[in-house]
Amino acid sequence: MPFRRAGFALTPPSVVIFVISLVLAAAAFLVHYAHVSVPIVSSARVFDVLAIAYVVLMIGVLFRGV
Repeated sequence: MPFRRAGFALTPPSVVIFVISLVLAAAAFLVHYAHVSVPIVSSARVFDVLAIAYVVLMIGVLFRGV
């Protein structure tokens, strides 16, 4: 059941969107705090990857069926 406020509905993200966001965020945290070498995340782009993870999760919440 969506949560309605101010004319639009917030819905829970699908499991796939949640897992994609979680993997991106975990990769960013590992690179920044554990100094693990992840091929898709450089140490200079950790914030960008974390922001992308948040945007993916936000899209999953704001748009129905994603």
